[in-house]
Amino acid sequence: MEAQEQYLQQDANKIAQKTIYTILFTISFTHLINDLIQSVIPSLYPLIKQNFNLTYAQIGLITLTYQLTASILQPFIGSYTDKKPKPFSLVIGMSSTTVGLILLAFSNTFAQLLLSVSFVGIGSSIFHPESSRVAHMASGGKKGLAQSIFQLGGNTGSAIGPLLAALIVIPHGQTHILWFTVIGVMGLIILTKIGKWYNNHLYLKKQTAKPIHDGSLKLSKGRITSALIILLVLIFSKYFYMASLTSYLTFFLIEKFNVSVQESQMYLFLFLAAIAIGTIIGGPLGDRFGRKYIIWISILGAAPFTLLLPHVNLFWTAALSLVIGVIIASAFSAILVYATDLLPGKVGMIAGLFFGFAFGMGGVGSALLGWLADKTDIFYVFNICSFLPLLGIITGFLPNIEPKKAQ
Repeated sequence: MEAQEQYLQQDANKIAQKTIYTILFTISFTHLINDLIQSVIPSLYPLIKQNFNLTYAQIGLITLTYQLTASILQPFIGSYTDKKPKPFSLVIGMSSTTVGLILLAFSNTFAQLLLSVSFVGIGSSIFHPESSRVAHMASGGKKGLAQSIFQLGGNTGSAIGPLLAALIVIPHGQTHILWFTVIGVMGLIILTKIGKWYNNHLYLKKQTAKPIHDGSLKLSKGRITSALIILLVLIFSKYFYMASLTSYLTFFLIEKFNVSVQESQMYLFLFLAAIAIGTIIGGPLGDRFGRKYIIWISILGAAPFTLLLPHVNLFWTAALSLVIGVIIASAFSAILVYATDLLPGKVGMIAGLFFGFAFGMGGVGSALLGWLADKTDIFYVFNICSFLPLLGIITGFLPNIEPKKAQ
C-alpha cells in the first residue's frame, strides 16, 4: 500500500513538472473570449456618449462601476478557492459576463448601463483567479511562459473586441451587441470541459504550489509585505496610464486629428494588439533573465515614449502607442509570477489581488481622468499621465528572490 502511494506521488510529480500546452492554450482562448466581450464596453463609449448625451465624467463612472465590481471580489474569491477549489466557477463567471452583454444591448438609461457593466465585472472577478490557477497548474514549472500564454489570450481578446465593435456595433447600433453573446456561449462550452479537467487534476494544485527554487532565500514577513506594496504601486502606474489610452485614446485622436470614430477604433486596435505582443514576450524573458529586470525595463523603459506621445503628429502618435504597448505590457506576467514566488501556494489570492487591483486602478483612473477631462481638456489629461511610468524607478527596491542562473 505504501509502495503504491509512493508510486502515485512520483507520477503526480512527473505530471506536475510537465507543461500541458493543450490546457494552457485552451484556457488562454477562453481568456480571449472573456476579455473580448469585456472590451466591447470601452469600444462603445463614443456611441454611448452620443446616444445618451453623457459627459466624460459619466463615461469614467461606467468604467469605474465595471472595474470596481471586477476588482473588489477577486482577492476574496481567489483566497477562498485556494482553500476550497471550485472548478466549475469558471462557467458561472462566463455566464454573468454574457448576461451583462444582453442587458447592455437593451439598456435605455444610464442606470441600466451601470447595471449591465456590473454583471460583466462580476463575471470577470470570478473568471480571473480560477483561470489563472488553471494556467499555473498546467505550467510544469514554466510559470512565466504559462502566464504569458494565458495573458496573451486576454490581451488578444481586448485587441479584437474594439475591431469587431467598430465593424458590427458602431455602424448598426447598440442592439447588435447581441452578436457577441454567441462568443459567450462558445466560452461556456469550453469552460465546462476545462472545469472537468480541473476537477480531475486537483492534485496538481498541491504540486504546483511548491516554489521553483530551493527555498534557500528566506524573507521576513515585513520584507514580503513591502515587496508586495512596491508591486502594487507599479501596477498602479501601469494601469492608471493604460486607463488614459484604453478609455480616452479614441477621444484624443478624434479631437486632435479629426479622425472618424471607426478610424479611432482602428488605432485603438493597433495599441491593444501591441499589448498582446508585449505580453507574450514578457513572461519568457522573465524566466530567462529574471523577473525583476523585466519589471524594471517594462515600466520605467516606457517613460521616454509616453512623455513624447502627446506632442507628436498622427503617424508618430500611432507609432509611439505601439512601442508603449509592447514595452509596458511585458510587465504584468513578470509581476504576477514574482508575487506568486513571494507567497507559494497562494496563487488564487495573488491572482485575485493583482488582477483585482489592476482592474480597480483602471476603473478609478478612468473615472478621475474623465472628471479631469471635463474640467480641463483631453490633451491636459494625456500630458499629466505621461509621467506615470517614471514610478518604475522603485523597482530597484524589490528583493532579488530568483536563483542565480536566472540572473
